[in-house]
Amino acid sequence: MADFTSRIVSKPARVPSNASRSARPPSLAKALAALRKLYGKPKPPTTTDPFELILYENVSYLADDARREEAFAMLRERIGLSPEEILQAPRATLLEVARRGIVPGQTVEKLRTIASIALEELGGELSDIVRREPKEAIKALKKFPSIGEPGAEKILLFSGGAPVLALDSNALRVLLRLGFGKEEKSYAKSYRSAQAAAETEIRRTCADRIEAFQLLRRHGQELCRRTHPRCEACPLRPECRYYRLLAGGPSIRR
Repeated sequence: MADFTSRIVSKPARVPSNASRSARPPSLAKALAALRKLYGKPKPPTTTDPFELILYENVSYLADDARREEAFAMLRERIGLSPEEILQAPRATLLEVARRGIVPGQTVEKLRTIASIALEELGGELSDIVRREPKEAIKALKKFPSIGEPGAEKILLFSGGAPVLALDSNALRVLLRLGFGKEEKSYAKSYRSAQAAAETEIRRTCADRIEAFQLLRRHGQELCRRTHPRCEACPLRPECRYYRLLAGGPSIRR
């Protein structure tokens, strides 16, 4: 095992091009059960309010989870989480919050833009927006800075608007490596491919799909990393297509 691990630690995220697309992926329900056993049941989301979820995504640019949580808590305590409170807040206070990430000046402008869009274009209340038909809700959510389609789907899911199978880049990588979907040159195509392949594997409830999002994301962060994946410690290894192909591939080198 140690010898194999030393050969794959520097491999990138992509599934090898000689992957068999006809092989069936493992049971995602069993995979999620294994991840639940490994990591425990995920904590409830920090917030389920759609406007607050948009703030959460933007409050700390390129920060890790701990710094983002710190910034969001400070925003709540020092300023408040309503559009009006953000627009009325002194720039210096917003900057102090935004310094938990990089380019804090740009983050301040994003937070103010988010508040302005919510008030001026969407009436200040997003609860009704996320309960629209999903395509319409996603279109409205994409008006906000840094919210693309995957981010809009996450907000729709976490706010209880619709049980869409949202994925972040970590969760997507795990699904592709397991064999769900096909990795394409286009991130959007890869995303849709994996999403479609896994769609029937997770019950169509927001609670089940939020948990799947959290477990897959954490696994992608901690073990199934983009580079230096820790396959030797992964409970999904026996049924993982990525691992099997690397283990048996004739041309695997560091």
